[in-house]
Amino acid sequence: MIIIKTHKKNIADLIFSEPSLCSTSQLLFEIIDEMKMSNLVDKNIAECIYVGIMTDTGSFKYSSTTSKTHNIIARLIDYGARNSEIHDLVYDNYSADRMKLLGYCLNDKLLLFPKNKSAIISLTNEELKKFNFKKGDTEGIINYALAIKDTIFAAFIVERDNVVKLSLRSKGDFKVNEIANKYFNGGGHENAAGGISNFDVKTTIEKVKEIINNYKEELNK
Repeated sequence: MIIIKTHKKNIADLIFSEPSLCSTSQLLFEIIDEMKMSNLVDKNIAECIYVGIMTDTGSFKYSSTTSKTHNIIARLIDYGARNSEIHDLVYDNYSADRMKLLGYCLNDKLLLFPKNKSAIISLTNEELKKFNFKKGDTEGIINYALAIKDTIFAAFIVERDNVVKLSLRSKGDFKVNEIANKYFNGGGHENAAGGISNFDVKTTIEKVKEIINNYKEELNK
């Protein structure tokens, strides 16, 4: 088995891992490049890698995005990746139900902790059903919480198929991958990570509130 991942997982015969990179897609391209096989990258491959890098970096805004990332993006465009169309298809192609769900999250489910520069959004399985949830409808919702002025830590808690998952995002030096690993059996990048809770949504919210309080010094540096 071969694993190509930015996170460290020692469960394969051959592992390509580089936690400092912004995305697995960038690592994949670098492997292709090192193997002198970039001449085989066609339009379809270029667009798939472009999407992976774009979404993993929050449209290139996370601190893990480097000049090398942008150089690779430029090469992918040269290989035929339609960057403008990709952005439209990923970010400007939402259903009405998805937009109503987003509105519900921001109006009814957003918890703010301004003294500790944090925010939480949560959704239960029943709430997802009310908005005719389809896979992908919750993608990116956490970024709206993080976009609030002075907020540097955001958690999105969602229940699906009796599993409670968390997406964690941050700005600056606040490392959410450490929180994901310590409390939620997860991992990721310093500013973008995720994990799974062993509790229901309500209890998980309380756990995240507790974490926010425990890290208030780091959050208020």
